[in-house]
Amino acid sequence: MKKVMVGMSGGVDSSVAAMLLRDSGYEVMGVTLKLFSDEDISEAKKEGKTCCALSDVEDARSVAYRLGFEHLVFNFRDNFREYVMKQFAESYLCGRTPNPCIECNRHVKFDKMLHRAQELGYNYIATGHYAVNEYDEERGRYLLKRPTDRSKDQTYVLYALKQEQLAHTLFPLGGLEKSQVRELAESAGLINSHKPDSQDICFVPNGDYAAFIHRFTGCDTPCGHFVDMDGNVLGEHKGIINYTIGQRKGLGIALGHPVYVVKKDISANTVTIGEEADLYTQSLIADDFNLISVEKLDKPLRVTAKTRYSQHEQPAVVTYLGEGKYMVEFDNPQRAVTSGQAVVLYDGDIVVGGGTIK
Repeated sequence: MKKVMVGMSGGVDSSVAAMLLRDSGYEVMGVTLKLFSDEDISEAKKEGKTCCALSDVEDARSVAYRLGFEHLVFNFRDNFREYVMKQFAESYLCGRTPNPCIECNRHVKFDKMLHRAQELGYNYIATGHYAVNEYDEERGRYLLKRPTDRSKDQTYVLYALKQEQLAHTLFPLGGLEKSQVRELAESAGLINSHKPDSQDICFVPNGDYAAFIHRFTGCDTPCGHFVDMDGNVLGEHKGIINYTIGQRKGLGIALGHPVYVVKKDISANTVTIGEEADLYTQSLIADDFNLISVEKLDKPLRVTAKTRYSQHEQPAVVTYLGEGKYMVEFDNPQRAVTSGQAVVLYDGDIVVGGGTIK
């Protein structure tokens, strides 16, 4: 019998994923990952909008008991702190806007958890992500594909998965609609069948990134100048980490017409303010790239691409520049392309790969 370790966050998706694998004949072990301190867990529980809260552990354990398989909690706090929380804080301090879910998947769920599963004799790991993982005989590669439920597509945060990781990963929900998942959970009498999806970054449940960064690093970010596109001083900002590209609200500056954050300059400690039209750019450079559907890019490739999780893919061409850098040129200018975010490339439903926007 094949053995699978299922990452259970306490939500309905991972619970149904475990149930489907059990019903398909796998020997299932449920695991919940302890990723941050008890104090943070208590705060997350109070907010009720994030995964990995103390109540989520209890929900996962309850589901595992009902479905008849063992449940364990793994303490990956050190790994999460080093590769997710630290990276998040340092990226913001460098003027970038990171996506911690991508780093968590890259370094924790599909790396640390997979290694632990293999140490314990399990063939696979599985999660409740909405994605499809298939082996393509002709290419000789595992392919990551978009799921049936396009509204829940999570391939954007999974682009960093390597072939070795995909070879040992299962996504049981790839062919289901979210409504079907909730129906299956309700029919099975699972305690979390109607539990809301998590919304916030798990270690910043109240959305106050600046406060978290201050607590985590002890660094204060000084006030500086808002400047216009020509460098003229418009006012004072409250610290560069409080702003993201494309931001309009909460700037505390009134110019009589809508203005947006267009650029952040760490060395000058300035935040550049501009018009809506100033947010658009037609190309970007990305590094830290991972290719999935192909081994390498020998020539420019026509793709669709998106630079944010919720964005619809846009027609583009990707070209390898050498030294680990790729250029993505869009057919039409794109709004608020942001350093530190991911650009993910698609060929139809297939994820070509992705990287970090410079």
